[in-house]
Order: sequence, then C-alpha cells, then structure tokens
Amino acid sequence: MSEIALPTDRSSDELDRLASLAEDVIRRARAAGASQAEVAASIDTGLSVNVRLGEVETVEHTRDRGFGLTVYFGQRKGSASTADLNPDSIQATIDQACAIARYTEEDPAAGLADAALMATDFPDLDLWHPWAIDTAGAIALGQRIEDAGRAHAGISNSDGAGVQMGESLSVYANSHGFVGRERGTRHSISLSLIAGDEAGMQRDYWYDSVRDAAKFMDARALGDKAAERTLMRLGARSLSTRQCPVLFAPELARGLIGHLVGAVSGGALYRRASFLLDHVGQAVMPAWMNIAERPRLIGGQASGAFDAEGVATRDSALVEGGVLARYVLGSYSARKLGLATTANAGGIHNLIVDAGSADGERSDFAGMLQRLGTGLLVTEVMGQGVSTTTGDYSRGASGFWVEQGKIVYPVEEITIAANLRDMFRGIQAVGADVDPRSHILTGSILLDRMTVAGE
Repeated sequence: MSEIALPTDRSSDELDRLASLAEDVIRRARAAGASQAEVAASIDTGLSVNVRLGEVETVEHTRDRGFGLTVYFGQRKGSASTADLNPDSIQATIDQACAIARYTEEDPAAGLADAALMATDFPDLDLWHPWAIDTAGAIALGQRIEDAGRAHAGISNSDGAGVQMGESLSVYANSHGFVGRERGTRHSISLSLIAGDEAGMQRDYWYDSVRDAAKFMDARALGDKAAERTLMRLGARSLSTRQCPVLFAPELARGLIGHLVGAVSGGALYRRASFLLDHVGQAVMPAWMNIAERPRLIGGQASGAFDAEGVATRDSALVEGGVLARYVLGSYSARKLGLATTANAGGIHNLIVDAGSADGERSDFAGMLQRLGTGLLVTEVMGQGVSTTTGDYSRGASGFWVEQGKIVYPVEEITIAANLRDMFRGIQAVGADVDPRSHILTGSILLDRMTVAGE
C-alpha cells in the first residue's frame, strides 16, 4: 500500500526512559521499606479513522501512558497507578502503594515470581512495524475499502469502514534486577455492510489485523469479502429443533479453544470454579488432537520473551494426544495450587491447534464442509451463555445449513447448546484453514453433534 513508510523511530529512546524511571521507582520503594517491588510502564499511540458512505465519521489520535507500581511488605501487597509521569505524581503513587501494603492482610501466595525464572535472553520476534500513515491516507484507504464493498449489487447501506494504526511500548521491571522491554505494533482495517430483500435486512463484516501493514489483504479484496458475506445472509430462515453435527468457522473456532484456556487457567482453578479442575493427565479431547503454546513465534500476535512477571517463556504442550498436559498459571495462582508457574502471568501466548482428524487427513474449508455432510455451519455467535464452572454452553447463533457438503441456505435466530466437556471430546476434525488474525491459531472445528433450537 502506498501509504506505508518508515517513520523516524524513537521507540528505543522511549523504552530507555521508561526503564530508567522504573528502576528509580523500585529503588525508592525499597528505600521506603518494601521488601519487593515491581513496575509496569507503557506508552500506547494510535490513529483511528471511521468512514461511512464516503464521509468521515470519526478521527481519533491517541497517546496513552500508564505506570503501575506494586510493592510487597513481606507478604502484604499494595498497588497504585498513574497516567501522569511527572515527579509529584510518581511520588504520590509510591506513597499510596506503600500505605496500602502496610494495612492489607498477609497473603501466603503474594510476591514476585522466583528470581531464577527471570528471562535472560530477548530475541527479536519481529513485532515492531510502525505504519507512517497520516489522517488523510487513512481516510482515503477507508474510502477505497468501503467503495469496493458498496459496488456490489444488492448492498444497500454501510455501517462504515475503519482504519486503525497502533504502537505499544512497555517495560516491566522488578526488584530482582529484571528489566524487560517490549515494543509491538498492531494495525487493522475493517468494513461492515448492510443488504436487504423482501425478507428483511442483513448485516455482516470482515476485517484484517496485522503487525506489519505491508501484509494487509488488498483493500478491494476486503471490501469484496465483506460484501460477499453480507449478501450470502439474505433469505435467512430459522430451523426446527434438532441435534446435528456443527462446524465452527475458523474465526469462531478459536473461541472454543479460548473456553478451554479459561477452564484451565489459575483463577478458575484455585477458586474451584472450573469443570476441568483436577484434569491434568486426563483425556479432554480426542487422542489425535494436539495444542501447543509457542510464545516466541516470529511475528506472532501474542509473542513475547517473558510474561507479565518477567518469567522466561518457552514452548510447551497444552494438550498432547488429547490429554491435558498442564494448566495455565502465573506465580500467584501456581502458589495457591501448590504448583509452578507456566509463564502465563498476563495470559496465554500463541496457541497452535494442529489440523487433523481421526483418519489422519487434513482438510481445507471445502473439505471440512464435506466432512460436515449435512449439518450446521456456524459463522456468528451471540450472548454470554458459557459457564466455566459447569461447562454448559448455550448461545444464539447464525450461519448456514449444509447438505451433502454444500451450503444450501442461511440460518438465523437459532440457539446452539451442549456441554463443553462433550463438545471437546466430540471434535471430529480441525481444518487446515487457519485464521491468522488471533493468538489462537486454529482452523475450523467440526463437532459430532449439538442441540440446535429454532422454531
């Protein structure tokens, strides 16, 4: 895209400034009596433009700063934060954190992660790709995207095109002497369109999200994709209540894996609020399934050399041969459970869900439709009807009814329901049609059956 250019890059200087400030604050917190201290500081900048019907709706430039301090007086913890980095505000933040810690109850699990676990190598993971697009360029790009979508016969209106540029600089430091610097970019383009016929109006969208703007899909192609998806929804109908196989499109399949992550994460486990409590070493998925975390994936959406506590990240299996290999823990939740951190303070890193099936074959999206045969393809879910505690899953949905591997008609106003325990065990295949726009990298997922409730 012609708007892409390399800006003057001052990110290293900004990171050095944040690191120096963090180290100074830690020294001052220790001088005030803290036995341990940690600082997380960040600067986020961005540009967001929205265009609708060819006209500019919003333009927003952002520059947000954050500075958070946590201190420990033994096993008493206090935290305070500020968005103002002037000396008086920083001193007030130190005073507040220390005051809080002096009056909180002791928590045996409180404290920094173990010093021996701190990251010591910081490879370039190719996460920094500044996009020197200005407001005029972003508006022009949004207009091209929208024009491409609106050019399709049957598209009657637009909810608008969006162009977002984002840069993030962050430093994490603690009193072990660890100082970790990270910088990353994330850019996106999107379009939402509306079409109508005698049966009513339909809306759909498409978007692309990348670290490097040079890797965006073509503006016209994104407009075409959004229009195609919108027009395919015309004539949608409901279904009678039934049980049938269900295929989750790749952009929704990652949500299923996200529910797995939520159920095996520390907070749910030590509160004993997970249907997968005490399931490490047990089969939770079919024997052919493998899911692995790859935190140092080059250019990954959630790559990092260390977690939010400075613990070095490493490749590891989450599900191996269908068996849950481990939980997802930071140091606090690990101590609560009597286990070791898995370097997941702050969340999971890149998850790779291997494509495959019981017969060993890998299928593209067309092949996954053939595997589905006759059943429901889900392309949108709505509502929050998922319980990590019980595994119950019930959500509004829309998509397409499929017969003999071919899409027959769109469906809407239905509910899909099952239990996550049965859904995970009932996975029939994972497609090779991976959606790269997320830190959960999976293709479409075919389930043996769910209850579909409609008319």
